[in-house]
Amino acid sequence: MREFIVEADGGSRGNPGPAGYGAVVIDAESGETLAEAAEYIGVATNNVAEYKGLVAGLKAAHALDPAASVHVRMDSKLVVEQMSGRWKIKHPDMKPLAAEAARVLPGTRVTYEWIPREKNKHADRLANEAMDAGKRGEQWSPSASTAELDRPAAGASGAGTPAGPPGDAAAGAAKARAALAGASAGRGTGGAEAGFTASALGAAGAVAQGADVAKGADVRAARSVAAGGGSGVSLGGTTTGGAAATAVPPVGWGASADLGAPATFVLLRHGETPLTPQKRFSGSGGSNPSLSDVGREQAVRVAAALAARGTVQAVVSSPLLRCQETARTVAARLGLDVHLEEGLRETDFGDWEGLTFAEVRERQPDALTAWLASPDVAPPGGESFTEVTTRVEAARERLLTAHAGRTVLLVTHVTPIKTLVRLALGAPPESLFRMELSAASLSAVAYYADGNASLRLLNDTAHLR
Repeated sequence: MREFIVEADGGSRGNPGPAGYGAVVIDAESGETLAEAAEYIGVATNNVAEYKGLVAGLKAAHALDPAASVHVRMDSKLVVEQMSGRWKIKHPDMKPLAAEAARVLPGTRVTYEWIPREKNKHADRLANEAMDAGKRGEQWSPSASTAELDRPAAGASGAGTPAGPPGDAAAGAAKARAALAGASAGRGTGGAEAGFTASALGAAGAVAQGADVAKGADVRAARSVAAGGGSGVSLGGTTTGGAAATAVPPVGWGASADLGAPATFVLLRHGETPLTPQKRFSGSGGSNPSLSDVGREQAVRVAAALAARGTVQAVVSSPLLRCQETARTVAARLGLDVHLEEGLRETDFGDWEGLTFAEVRERQPDALTAWLASPDVAPPGGESFTEVTTRVEAARERLLTAHAGRTVLLVTHVTPIKTLVRLALGAPPESLFRMELSAASLSAVAYYADGNASLRLLNDTAHLR
């Protein structure tokens, strides 16, 4: 009996809002991607989209081999627990979808496992591709998908594949280039594997099994036609015509075009407050100071610098007053609105708010030593860096979903900026103490379609001189 792994996901930009799902069928023995499915489903909730992704994945597996056993992996605890029979299904929208999923294959041949989101990237990217297509008034096409770009070819030993820690954008881009080179060498021989840059992916449509599902080999064939100028391809008995390659979106802030335009976060630390030159702890739990006269002038200067660059498409701010003031000054110059994001607020320093480092060392030396030694330790009455990292990561994911391929200014504080930089570099928590971030400084991180990130700028203050 063949064994398949189905990874499925769904998302909604608004919950409810514009929604889509993605699913992938993988050969359990070889690790090869056998089928991909994705669809924009209009306005729906996250849970509905996740269930629809599950149904599509199971149907794709059934189409490949009705007698196969399937192991489902999803990052939706709700779907996994309900389909495993451990949680009751109470919501009326979920019941028919769960029943439909249960009918695809006998329950004795389907098992379920919850996995963290970072291990479900392939399906997550497919779902986001579907939502992006829906935003353009289109449906997802497998020929234009890049969701499988960073998956190793089936049976690959790893030789020649760039390695790197999470957040290593160079490795991700190099993998894409290596895949493209291999495909170019194998074109015409039938040996090319998936992996084309955004500029090489055309719009050759592919429909199989009555939905947007295509076997892995057929997806690769469609991409080969799109890149090589073929006139058509037969997919699951359906022949489609060739089409011109899609244009690559404009790239800003020095980004590589290998994987298309990244989402770029331009990270602006707020301007000075009266506490800044005194080097006092000033977080979420303190006096919430406004900008000083110096800080307001800094905001004007950074606004002029960003207006001259002309690439910022949205402005998002921490809710704290000093950030909102800085953000409003910049946004007014750029003709944009300011959107608030709670996850971008500064660390709550608890009892240390308003104190200098020397004052804390004198009053609470043991607490300070413990805080410096571990990111899990919080100042008395405050937040640990581990807690801050959790909410900053959640905010990052929300913003990446909302601003795929765009350049967004995030007006925030020292700890959130350092945390985003640390995560992009795959650096340890102690690196937070080894970065300098001046008031009103600019940093930038680019986030690519393959899940990797690249630090583009750190602590730039040229606009203040």
